[in-house]
Amino acid sequence: MTKSGHLEDTRKSSRGIVLASIRELARVARIDIAEHTGISQASVTGISAELLEAGLIEEVARQDKNGDQKRGRPRVDLKIRGAARLVAGVKLGDKNATVAILDFEGNMVGEFMHELPKAKMSSDEVIEFLHHVLNEAAKDNAITLNDLSGVGFGLAGVIDVPRGFVHWSPSLTERNLPLRELLETHLGLPVFLDNDVNLVALAEQWFGLGKGVSDFIVITIENGVGMGIVINGEIYRGTRGCGAEFGHTKVQLDGALCRCGQRGCLEAYVADYALLREANYTQDSQTLINPEQQVQSLFMQAKGGDQTAQLIFKRAGKMFAMGLANVVNIFDPALIILSGERMQFDYLYAGEVIENMKNSVVQIDVSPPRVLIHKWGDLMWAKGAAVYAMEGVTRIALGELAKNAR
Repeated sequence: MTKSGHLEDTRKSSRGIVLASIRELARVARIDIAEHTGISQASVTGISAELLEAGLIEEVARQDKNGDQKRGRPRVDLKIRGAARLVAGVKLGDKNATVAILDFEGNMVGEFMHELPKAKMSSDEVIEFLHHVLNEAAKDNAITLNDLSGVGFGLAGVIDVPRGFVHWSPSLTERNLPLRELLETHLGLPVFLDNDVNLVALAEQWFGLGKGVSDFIVITIENGVGMGIVINGEIYRGTRGCGAEFGHTKVQLDGALCRCGQRGCLEAYVADYALLREANYTQDSQTLINPEQQVQSLFMQAKGGDQTAQLIFKRAGKMFAMGLANVVNIFDPALIILSGERMQFDYLYAGEVIENMKNSVVQIDVSPPRVLIHKWGDLMWAKGAAVYAMEGVTRIALGELAKNAR
């Protein structure tokens, strides 16, 4: 590589570092960016000029601690320019598709929800449906699809992220689909596709309990069981896109049948369908049709003293504690976040479950990881998908800036 080529690569990397620093620090002076990043003040000045010209950042008057502007010669800080880009994130759930629209600063611009026509769709059906949902979401928030710079999609399953390739998803009737390519062709927009729980981890990192934590794990329990892993501030996905399939780790040899087709998976004991399968086996009748209502009813029966329902939840709690202990023994994270709507049911994080986990981890004279509960709905998943789109759109913008600088 020539000397000029090496300098341009360094410059390209520095642009990303400076922009990320401005995003992290919100309002920041050039000199403080230099101190924060280790990049020379002269380079920061040059890079910030490029970012200003590209419209990605803007100058704002510096304020004192009381919120008043300084007197005398005005001093300025730099901040991300929210109007620079709009992105959308879509969470494809088991009942609804939820959309979050963010500006370039990460502020919520709008949200939208649409019921799924059916639980499992073909590739053609899901593409048409997502296109329709995005159009409706844009219309509902007084914008058009052309106003978006990119779209993030999150769905359950095994996904090869670099290829945008879905090996398997409970939301799709087909396997081995180049879904990102199909969506980009149909939408005419950059698409960023990932496992939905990875996007939850991103949302926790940007907006939630993982903010400022370099190493943490998010575990979600809903119709399935998922896990997102953050190591040194980065999402870990594995080489095949299935490096965090916590729900499909084995907790019993030749055990209960999982919806993935294998037996003994953790999910086959703690997910909604697993609880209802056990309840249907032991109960004579079910008067409710909606699975969510059935889980709620089963939980209330357990709380009311029904011994059969209590045994179902107790076994699920024991299996979950075993799974959590395995996670701690393998990763030793600083923090475990238990997330999702099922956190309204305490059987998975009751004191007995957490104690069983602590008793099953490697015992040393240091406290085990913190376990925190974050109860939220599908909008948080969609915000994570939008954040993922934001990261992708930022890379595209910086790439265009590098081309124009040559």
